[in-house]
Amino acid sequence: MPSTTSVFSAYTTVAASTMLVRTVINDVQSLASQLIPRTLQEKILSRLEGLSGKFSSQLTITIDESSGLSVNEIYQAAEMYLSTRITPSIEQLKVSKEPREKDVSVTINKGQKIIDTFEGIQLTWEFISTATQKTSFDYDSGFYATETAERQSIQLSFHKKYMEKVLQIYLPYIVERMKSIKENKKVVKLYSLGSYSGDSSINLDHPSTFETMAMDQKLKKELMDDLDRFLKRRRFYKRVGKAWKRGYLLYGPPGTGKSSLIAAMANYLKFDIYDLELTSLRSNSDLRRLLVSTGNRSILVIEDIDCSIELENRQSGGHNQDESQITLSGLLNFVDGLWSSCGDERIIVFTTNYKERLDPALLRPGRMDMHIQMSYLTPDGFRILASNYLNIKSHPVFPEIEELIKETEVTPAEVAEELMRSEEDADADAALKGVVDFLERKKKEQNKCGKSKVVEEGKDEGNGGQKMYEKRKSGGKKNNKKGGKMMTKRGKTRK
Repeated sequence: MPSTTSVFSAYTTVAASTMLVRTVINDVQSLASQLIPRTLQEKILSRLEGLSGKFSSQLTITIDESSGLSVNEIYQAAEMYLSTRITPSIEQLKVSKEPREKDVSVTINKGQKIIDTFEGIQLTWEFISTATQKTSFDYDSGFYATETAERQSIQLSFHKKYMEKVLQIYLPYIVERMKSIKENKKVVKLYSLGSYSGDSSINLDHPSTFETMAMDQKLKKELMDDLDRFLKRRRFYKRVGKAWKRGYLLYGPPGTGKSSLIAAMANYLKFDIYDLELTSLRSNSDLRRLLVSTGNRSILVIEDIDCSIELENRQSGGHNQDESQITLSGLLNFVDGLWSSCGDERIIVFTTNYKERLDPALLRPGRMDMHIQMSYLTPDGFRILASNYLNIKSHPVFPEIEELIKETEVTPAEVAEELMRSEEDADADAALKGVVDFLERKKKEQNKCGKSKVVEEGKDEGNGGQKMYEKRKSGGKKNNKKGGKMMTKRGKTRK
């Protein structure tokens, strides 16, 4: 072990060398301003300053807002953590508040610094923001457009000797603090994903929950159990070699609660929702870019998949430059290809009014693992609506209404609208009478069209769970409706 004298002597030598370099820099600056051209001055000074930096005891880490195509989790964690470390010494703050949010969000402005202490280590945080210009081709106008974007980053400075402790203990601690803060706030975000939407989000204040969903009780429980099982299986997915994700298909007539079910899933899991608008994307690369930009513990939603875009065949040659060039193979790779493994605890939800229009390649397990039919209103579903809107669990009129529901094709949204027409403090008798009148009118209209509903129980081929099948009296033939189309695996157009 070196003696105290030798250590002190070495320290004195280093300090003297540093002072000598700084003195040389000052002398050179004075002499250079008189004799050396400015461009040459800058080169010489930069070399000397670099030499001086070698003797500095401080280390600075730069944390960019994004890491390649994906979000930088450490940046998000640092931003949230530092909002809890604001002191009166800060000179500039940024304040914001989203609608319906109770608390004001406070962060420091660019150029401001925060001093933090962790296990005896002094750490200095500083927000950095630089403007960059990006040129891209605008397909609508046919011209190149230039836009200015701000590049956000955070710099963390500390003594070099603590580098290992900062990287292995302090930064992971910051990430865990972020998760704890998020869990305590329990605010679910709704993001809009599209070619031109950017990273825009709002708080998801949708009140839908599984308790308020007017759907088959057994199917509801199966879905909740499936979600709980998915959350617990991190090690299982890794052991079997599968990406930690799950796909759901919600299908059924309009007004049966598909969007409300998505909100209920997000509120139940406390997962953010990313709403993907396929019509705004130009190519498969846009799909990949947006996928990796989504965070973990999130739900990616693609609504009305059967009519949102017209998918190109895998082998098709020509295409219109002004139209979307997303292919079926690109969408399949997006759902369960290599790029789908870029993240954990992700749920993908597709919705459609017409399941039969979807390509079978999209429907198989691994892409749409669980198929959930959102049926017309059932007696169980009506009782939930009555509890939600009228705050009653039973009523003498219930048997009559339930019998009409069994004989009539009516959506939960239609009955909910009838219940909303009564005043909030009105008598339940009057509200239920309005429902009876509505159902009788609906039944007569459907009888005129030669339709009535026969409900029977069966097994869903997608998930093995119970679902409601609806058949026509005319021999149970399918109602082939015209509408949107999607390319099949063989390249033929299915209508």
